[in-house]
Amino acid sequence: MIFDGISGSMGGKETIIVSVILATLLLVVLSIALGKQKSRNSVRASRLPPGVKGWPFIGDTLNWYLSISSSHPPRFVEAHVEKYGKIFSCRLFGRQAVVSADSHFNRFILQNEGRFFQSSYPKSFRDLVGKNGVIAMQGEQQRRLHGIAVNMMKMDKLKFHFLNDIQVVLLQTLNNLQENENLLFQNVCRKLAINLMVNQLLGVTTEAEINDMAHLFSDFVNGVLSIPINLRGFPYYTAMRARNIIISKINKTIELKKHSELETGNSVLGRLLNEENLSDEAVADFIISLLFAGNETTAMTMLFAISFLSQSPKALKQLIAEQDGLRKAQGLMLTWEDYKSMHFTQCVIDETLRVGGIAISLMREAKENVEYQDFLIPKGCFVLPFLSAVHLDENVFREALLFNPWRWMAAENQEKRNWRSSPYYAPFGGGARLCPGAELARLQIALFLHYFVTRFRWVQLKEDRMSFFPSARLVHGFPIHLTRRQVV
Repeated sequence: MIFDGISGSMGGKETIIVSVILATLLLVVLSIALGKQKSRNSVRASRLPPGVKGWPFIGDTLNWYLSISSSHPPRFVEAHVEKYGKIFSCRLFGRQAVVSADSHFNRFILQNEGRFFQSSYPKSFRDLVGKNGVIAMQGEQQRRLHGIAVNMMKMDKLKFHFLNDIQVVLLQTLNNLQENENLLFQNVCRKLAINLMVNQLLGVTTEAEINDMAHLFSDFVNGVLSIPINLRGFPYYTAMRARNIIISKINKTIELKKHSELETGNSVLGRLLNEENLSDEAVADFIISLLFAGNETTAMTMLFAISFLSQSPKALKQLIAEQDGLRKAQGLMLTWEDYKSMHFTQCVIDETLRVGGIAISLMREAKENVEYQDFLIPKGCFVLPFLSAVHLDENVFREALLFNPWRWMAAENQEKRNWRSSPYYAPFGGGARLCPGAELARLQIALFLHYFVTRFRWVQLKEDRMSFFPSARLVHGFPIHLTRRQVV
C-alpha cells in the first residue's frame, strides 16, 4: 500500500503516442486556463538547475510518457542526468519542472513536506481520490488523517486483527483456482488484492461484492491520470462513474454498521466509526483512498514478485524451501513468529519493490523559494523526485537492473535497506506522507507468497514486460499454466 506513488501499454505503440500527445496538449491547455503557468520573471530570477526547455509548452512531456510506458522508467531521467547532472530542469505538462535523481535531494523533498513542498497531482487524480482523501489532502487535515491511518495499521493491529483474516481471504481466493488452468495471473493478483483490501477496510466478504468492486476499481485506476473530460467514452467519465458507485457502496456499508445491533468489528471502517469523529463524506473519501493505494501496490508487487521469481530459478527454489519449512497441518494458520522468520521472503519483497516498485516518481510543488546547494527553486515550480532512478542506479546498487534478493543480505546494504530512513531505498515514500500501510502490504505479500508457492507450480506461457502508464502492469497480463503441487 502506498499513498504517494504515481506510476502499460494501452494497446499498440501508436495508440500510446497518439494518446500521450492528445493528453499532453489538453493538460497544457487546462494548466494554462487554471493559472498553472508560473511567472516567467520568477523563473528568470531563480537559479534553476541546468537543463533544457524542449518544445514550447509540451517540453519533454512526450519523452516522459514514453519512458514511463516502458519497462525501464528512468530512461528519460538517465539521458538528462548524463547531460546536466542528477538534478535538472525541463518542461513537463506545460510547467517548469525540476526533476531529481539525487537520493539526498529526494529525501530533502520528502522530509520537508508541508514546509517547503506540497503534493501536486493532476485534477483527475484529485477528483478521484476525493477532497477528503489522505493522498491529496494538505496541511493539518492531511496530518490528522495520516495519523489515523497509521494508528489503524500499526504493528499490534496487524498481529491481532489482520494476520488470520488475511490468510482466510488468501485461502478462499486461491482455492478457487482450477487445476491445469491457463490464466492471466495479473487478474488473479488484482482480485486477491481487492479482496484483501475490501475485507480489511470494509469487512465485506461475499464473492459477488468482491467481483463487482474489482471491476469498478479497474475503471477507477485507468482514470487516475486521464484527461479530465467528463463525457461518455472518456476514461475520466468512466472512472468518475465507478467512483460514485464505490462511494455509494461505502455509504451503504456505513449505514448498515451504524444501525447494526452487533459490534462494528475490527475492519478499518468499523474502527473509524467507533473511534474517530469524521463526517460520513470524510470517511468515504478516506476509505476510497486506502482502497486505491493498497489495492494497486499489493496487487502489482505480488505479480512482479512471481514474474521475477519465474526468471530466477535459484531464488524461487530458496523461497520455496523457506516456505515449505513453515507449512502447517490443514486448518492451522501461520503465526506471527512464522511471519517474522521469513528472512529470504523479505529479501524477495525488498528486491521486487526496488526493481519493480510502482512509486517510480512523486509529484510536488515548491511552496516558497527553496535554496538547495547552488540552486534556487522558485515558488510554484513543479518538483519531481524520481525514486526509481535511485533504486536502479548502478552507483548505488551493483548490477542494479538484476533481480538479486541476496543483495539485501550483504552488510553493505543493511543501512540502505531501512526504507523508513534510507535516502537510497524509498518504495513507500517518506516524510509526512510515508505510507502508513507499508507494514500491512508487506504482511499481505509475504503471506500470499507462502500460500501460492506451497500449493502451486506454474509455467509462464509468453514473454512479458513491465509498464507504468497509466498504471503499473505487465502488458500481456502474465499468462501462465497453473498446476497444484502434490506435497507428501
